[in-house]
Amino acid sequence: MSKNPYEQFPHIVADEITLRKIVVSDLDSLFEIYSNEKLFQYSPVMLKKNKDTVANMIGHFERDFNKRKEIFLGICLNSEPNNIVGVAEIFDYSHDVNMITIGYRLNDRFWGKGIATKTVKAMTDYFFNDIGINRIQAFVMPENIKSQNVLQRNSFVKEGIIRQGFVWKGQGVVDLILYSLLKSDTSE
Repeated sequence: MSKNPYEQFPHIVADEITLRKIVVSDLDSLFEIYSNEKLFQYSPVMLKKNKDTVANMIGHFERDFNKRKEIFLGICLNSEPNNIVGVAEIFDYSHDVNMITIGYRLNDRFWGKGIATKTVKAMTDYFFNDIGINRIQAFVMPENIKSQNVLQRNSFVKEGIIRQGFVWKGQGVVDLILYSLLKSDTSE
C-alpha cells in the first residue's frame, strides 16, 4: 500500500547527503544555483537574475507542497547541512498509476563528485521503501549526457525519445528521453 507523498514533507537522510526543506536562510545558496546559466542549459526552468525572485520561490515551494503540486528539496552534504548544493524536484504524482517524476539540479561547483547520483539513489530509496511508489520517471534532453549517466548509474531504463513532445520555457519544443525505474527493477 502506498502513501501519498504529500502527507508529510520529506526529510531524506542518506550516507553522505540529506534532502531537506528549503528555508529562508538558504537564499544565498539557492540564488547561486538559480542564477547560474550552466545549470539551465537543459532545463524547462528559466534562469533567475534577481535575488528577490528567488526569495519569493522559497515561499512558493511551501505553497506548491500544500497544493500537492510539487516538492522541492535542498540537497546538502551531511558535512555541511546548512549549505544547499543543489535542488531535488518531485512532481507529477499519479495516485492511479502510483508513479512520480523526479528532477535534480546541482551547483556546478559540485559536479563530478557523485552527488547527483547519490541524490537520485536517496530519492528512489525513499519513494520505493517509505512511500511505496511503484514507478519513478525522469525526462532528460538528449544533449544532457551527464544527467543520463546519473539515471543509468541508478539502473533507470531508457524507455525512448519523445520527439518534439514538450514545450520547455526558453527552449521551445524539445525532444526528451524518458527514463524510468520500477520497484520490481530493484528487487533481488
